[in-house]
Parts: sequence; C-alpha cells; structure tokens
Amino acid sequence: MTRPRLKIAADIGGTFTDIAVFLADGRLATRKVPSTPGDYSRGVIDGIRELAAAAGLAMGDFGEVLHGCTVATNAILELKGARTALLTTAGFRDVLELRRIRVPRLYDARYVKPAPLAPRDLRFEVRERIAADGSVVAPLDEGDVASAIAAIRRAGAEAVAVCFLHSYANPAHERRVGEMLRAALPGVFVSLSIDVLPEIREYERTSTTVINAYVGPPVASYIRSLRDGLRGAGLDGQLLVMQSSGGILDAESVMEMPARIVECGPAAGVISAAHAAARCGHRNVITFDMGGTTAKASLIEDGQISRTDEYEVGSGISLSSRLMKGGGYALKLPVIDISEVGAGGGSIVRLDRAGMVKVGPDSAGAVPGPACYGMGGTAPTVSDANVVLGFLNPVALADGAVPIRAELSHAALADRVARPMGIAIDEAAWSVFVVAAANMVRAVKAVSTYRGRNPSDFVLMAFGGNGGVFAAELLRQLQIRRALVPAAAGVFSAVGLCVGDVQFSQSRAFLRRLDGIDVAAARQVLDDLAREVTARIEAQRDAVTLRRSAAMRYVGQAFELPVVLDANAVDAATLAALGPRFQAEHERTYGLRLDFPVEIVSLEVSATLAASTQAPSRTAATAIAKRNAVARDCYFGPGHGRVVTPILRREALDDTPRRGPLVIEDYEGTTVVPPDALAWRDTHDNIVIELRETGS
Repeated sequence: MTRPRLKIAADIGGTFTDIAVFLADGRLATRKVPSTPGDYSRGVIDGIRELAAAAGLAMGDFGEVLHGCTVATNAILELKGARTALLTTAGFRDVLELRRIRVPRLYDARYVKPAPLAPRDLRFEVRERIAADGSVVAPLDEGDVASAIAAIRRAGAEAVAVCFLHSYANPAHERRVGEMLRAALPGVFVSLSIDVLPEIREYERTSTTVINAYVGPPVASYIRSLRDGLRGAGLDGQLLVMQSSGGILDAESVMEMPARIVECGPAAGVISAAHAAARCGHRNVITFDMGGTTAKASLIEDGQISRTDEYEVGSGISLSSRLMKGGGYALKLPVIDISEVGAGGGSIVRLDRAGMVKVGPDSAGAVPGPACYGMGGTAPTVSDANVVLGFLNPVALADGAVPIRAELSHAALADRVARPMGIAIDEAAWSVFVVAAANMVRAVKAVSTYRGRNPSDFVLMAFGGNGGVFAAELLRQLQIRRALVPAAAGVFSAVGLCVGDVQFSQSRAFLRRLDGIDVAAARQVLDDLAREVTARIEAQRDAVTLRRSAAMRYVGQAFELPVVLDANAVDAATLAALGPRFQAEHERTYGLRLDFPVEIVSLEVSATLAASTQAPSRTAATAIAKRNAVARDCYFGPGHGRVVTPILRREALDDTPRRGPLVIEDYEGTTVVPPDALAWRDTHDNIVIELRETGS
C-alpha cells in the first residue's frame, strides 16, 4: 500500500526561512534556516533537505510544496521590479501621476509622491475609445500600437501593462493589443487590466495592472528557479503559493497574476492565527507577527478574518485605510487587512539628530544580520538589545542552529547608543526595547483603534520569532488583558501555509441601481464568474465552496462596501435583500444610514477548496526534548533592574499560573514574561500571559 504524500511548507522572511510539515502521525516538524538573499530558493531547498533528514523522510515523500515569499513585496519596496511600459487610451497617459487627491502627510511641505512604477517616457497613448456602456466611440488605431511596440522594443522594457478606458465594459481593444504585444515581443511580460481588475476606477485599475506587470518578471523568474531547484533535489510535487487574500493558488496561476502575492507571507500568519483562535474558542483576536524585518498586525473579529481590496504598498507603513491614503501604490485586489511597520529583530538602531533612539525601518536582514550573529554586521539591532537585556540566549538560538556572540552585541550597543547618550548599556538596551515596542503599537492601532475598535476587547496572539519577546510589553502599552503565544510561534506562517485553503476569487464591473436591477444579467455575471474561479483551482464543482458578494454604495458615493449574497440561487428576492444588508454594513462602518438609493458597482465570486490538513493536537505539537532548567540575569527596566530569571521550555509550564520573571525558549522562538506578569500553558499548548494587577 502506498503511503500518502505529505505537504511541506516554506515561508521566507527577511532573516530566516521557516519550514514546517505535518507528519503522518500528526506531529509537527519544523526547521529554521537563514534566508539566502542572493537566491532565496537555495534557503528553501536547504531547509527542506535538513528537515527531511531530521525526520527520516525522503524528498519524494512530499506531494505538495506550499510557499510564502517576499519577492513581489521586495520588488516594490526596493524599486527593483521589471522595466515596465504602459499602453493607455489617448489623453490618459498621466493617470499614475494624478493618482487621487489625497496627501498622507497633509502639513509636510517636503512630501514627495513616490515615482510611478511605469516612468513617463515608457507610457504610450493609443487612439481608441470605449464608452461606459461598452459601445465603440473610436476604433483601435493599430498604427499607434505598432509605433508603441517599436518604442518599447528600443527601450528594452521587460513588461507591458495595458489599461484602456472602460475596457471592463468591452475588452475587445485590450484583447487585440495583447495579441499584438505577445506576437511582437515574445519575451516580454504582458498584463491586461481586463485580466487583472475588470472594474471601474481608472487610477486603481491602472495602478494594479502596472503593479502586476512590474513584479511579473521577478516573480516568474523566482518561481521557475525554485521549481527547478526542487525538482533537481528530487521533489517533484506540486508547487502552491499563498495569495495576499489568504488562499493558496498553483504556481502557474501566480506567474500570470503575481500582484496577488504581494502580501502573501503575512497573510499565512493570519490564517494560522485564525485556526488557532478557533480551536481555543477566541472570536476576537489581534494578531501580532514580529519577525526579523517587520512587525505585522491584523484583526479577527467575531471569528472572521478582516479582508479588504483597498490597499497600498510601498509607503512607510503598508496598510488599508479609508482615511490614510496616497502614500503608496494602489493595489485593488483581495488582501487580508494587515498593517505592517519596519520593526523586527534585525531592525537597525541609531540615534537621530536630537540624540534620541530610533529603531528601523531598515534591517540588517539575514546577511550580515545583527552584530550578535558574528557575520560582519556592526550596527546594533533590536536583537542585539535583547541579547544585552538577557531576553535572548547569549550562546545560541534555535537549539544551537544559530550561534550568538553576546560580546558583539554589547560592543555595538555601547559604541553606537550607550556612550553617545552617556547612559549605562542596560538603559540603552531598554530604551531600544521600549521604542521598538512603541513602533509596533502603531501597527496594532492601525487595525484596531484607528478603526473604532478598543484593543482591550481583544486577545493578543503573538507569533513570529520575536512576537513572544514583546507580547507582554504590548499588553502594557495597549492595555490588553491577555496574550497567547502559540506552539511553533516562530514558524507560524509556515504552519498557516499547511492549513490554508486553495482559493481564487474574481470580480467584474456591474454598475446598476438596486431598484432597477436586471436579475437575469446579474445571474449571468455571477454564473460566469463561478465557472471561471472553479476552473482556476482545478477542482470538481461539488467539492468547492462558492462565496458571492457585491460591492455596493449609495448613488453618488465615491467608494463602496462589500456585501455577501448568502443564497446560492440568485433571484429577485436575493438581490432585494442586499439593500438592508448594505444599510447595516454602512452603519457598522461609518456610524450612520442615509436615505439615498443604493447601487451595485461590481460582483465577485470566490471559490474555496478546503485544506485537508488540520492543525495538530497539543501532544503532537510538543516534540522538543526536555532539559534541566537554568537561569540568567535579565534586565526588566529601571523599575525592576536585573533579576535572576528562570529559563524554561514550554512543556515545563502547566495550567497553574506562574509568576514572572520567566524566559521560555522554544526551538522556533523566545517568550519573555516580566516580573509583573503571570504565565501558564493551556490545553492547546499556548503560553498564556497576563499582567498582574498592581499590588497582587
């Protein structure tokens, strides 16, 4: 009898690449290896090899490789994407420059908008015109297209985006230009707006299509390199990639629509947190994911992950907000609603012009890494401060896999922070710790306080390699009562890949007033979308769950809200019920209802194929060997000073609350429990942290 092949997950971070696999007996096996920025696929393959060898598995035992990466994100943040051209309707060449009339820093006279990803000399106008009803106002001038193609060839562009006015209503012109481009420029990545975002709004549609083109070549090159490397290593299973929406998609589809994976790594962590929260019975959770480069936060409310299609990338803080807009590039595709700041273990520490501590957003990354790694890094980082404080093991992390040189942390922090400020090194390290935590609070508030939610009404779930180090401090600064640090927290995004569903969604413009809607036309659009998304995930229709929704607004409004259609059969009653649902959603979001007619702007269908892998039980997850307890001095701020602190493994805790201070060292990460906190382990293997009441 042939044993079933396993799923193995690999998540690339700025410092570490995390590998996870659920073994046949339910145990979770994990591995952390340094990321390899020169060729990220090498770190993935090395990590899989190491884990397979440790677990007694062969590469052929893996039937699927589930992957999360930062390739698309980094291409935008570092402006290292493809040289991208844009073909657009005559008169609309500068849509990317005009953007929206929103300035993220209203009183900053020195603010400069980020340069368009398609420079002006590579933006070409084509004479053609489609009306909003789909009728042809001016036919396509193929001579203009031929001239643009010749200029694109001379300029050496690697990608071309095509976005014509009202093409969502009639795609004929874009389709023809796509044919001409692919015939004349066979090695160039072509991105059509009708394939990427067939909806109204010229700026968002153009920006999203250009992003898709800009990241297309680097994403395709990376995925091909990874796929070839995996096959060369003897792993011939299917390669699947996490999308920003939290769904898994096959690698071929991702190479066609790479803009869908811009925020895929953080999305996997939220998926994992949602599964863990459901097992524990927590319906309201703030997720806090701190790795080596960034800290991310998201909201799970009433058991539901927050998703949005209003997102911006490339600004100082990546987020979705109806108020804070204009700082980055608009990406109007489904994403899990995540805020992200440049504050991680590798974030570099310096003094600003006023002589005060500044943390990040730049990071030492995997190479050269923090000073304590001994790989040539000389700038102090958050991890170096945590080594000085005693929070991180001064000898090695990850059970010896990452050697630590504590003397280099002391030297870097003394030279760059303590001596210039004229303070003791403990005070300098504590200042770094508190400032770093304050930066992370921004990310949490962006998804809670700034949305009218009180953080104290939620449980904080902290993960990532450094999430447990800062969990208690975030409880203090945000006045949250309880934090959970789940098992395998340091590789939690990789675990999320294992339990994520295969999913694909697609939308289409459908601008109709609700009181005069054509039911047959709406049904036809939804049926077409259902066939398209089901075919994309290559599954039997009866195995797929379909979710239908409508983007709606009051007539005259500029932006819309998503409203779910519950019924599978779309009829007049189903569509009529959308009105009261929209009113309720508008009141929930903005605090009021209006006596205006309502309209649908677009329809969307999402297809989901449920994952076959379920998260492990407590006993299956704790497969780390026990060791004798030790202790070391840790500095917990001026109020406590240095305190002798027990160093424990997770399994040393039970369901009896234990007073801090404690440092709990797992293979995947570290959890710090300060003197004024309690910690215990619940029945799901989570470390639970609560701050003690004053005087208790």
